[in-house]
Amino acid sequence: MDTAALVRRALEEDLGSGDVTSGSLLEGDEKGAGRVFAKSELVVAGIDVFREVFHARDPGIRFEALTADGERLQTGNDIARISGSLRSILEAERTALNFLQRMCGIATMTARFVQAAEGSGARILDTRKTTPGLRVLEKHAVRVGGGLNHRFGLDRGVLIKENHITAAGGITEAVRRVRKTAPPAFTVEVEVRNMDEVREAVECGADIIMLDNMNRDEQVEAVRLIAKRALVEASGNVTLETVRDIAETGVDFISVGAVTHSAPAADISLVLELPRMP
Repeated sequence: MDTAALVRRALEEDLGSGDVTSGSLLEGDEKGAGRVFAKSELVVAGIDVFREVFHARDPGIRFEALTADGERLQTGNDIARISGSLRSILEAERTALNFLQRMCGIATMTARFVQAAEGSGARILDTRKTTPGLRVLEKHAVRVGGGLNHRFGLDRGVLIKENHITAAGGITEAVRRVRKTAPPAFTVEVEVRNMDEVREAVECGADIIMLDNMNRDEQVEAVRLIAKRALVEASGNVTLETVRDIAETGVDFISVGAVTHSAPAADISLVLELPRMP
């Protein structure tokens, strides 16, 4: 789904048959302006979507972006200014802020993980643990925060996980079947849980080996055993407190579901500034 469709559906969800409060308070021709600013430190992501919500509600709204995706803001820094129909601004405000706060929150958390692993050589990856329908926006926010996107969907790559291995009867057989039928350009990634599975994944030619919920000693041993015959990804309950230790084991990637499924919304406000009466 494209961004315009997401915005349209979000506005329809919030507006329903119309904004009763604004419709009761305002006559419809009142003008106003709004200041949008950060109430905490954050990494900006989603400024274009934020703009699109206001313009989808009312093309006559004037929107001035004062920052751009990827910029780091301090508390009190301005993000944007908007002006035009007061009713339109009020009707679009919550939907626009929901998108912006969500995306800034993801970018901010991703940036913290990237900073924690800085200098180790390990790269931070997201996962498919995203809000249904919002994956395109949430994965964009991960990139803005300095992370990398894992496959976007099931059609974008091969990842043989525990249940696939069970269904196929083992790692070797699972890899054999995938090599036979999947597009040849796809890399083959295999999730492993112990050293025996690490050895089997290496021997059957996996391109990437995902170490699932292994402790640090196991990760170190797995990296040594793989010996650069495949790329190595660590996964499973990674936190800001543990990511540095994991990065220093020598893995190539660390996948962190928390950057999307647990990122808190950034604290952002829109405050109206009405014209002074003569």
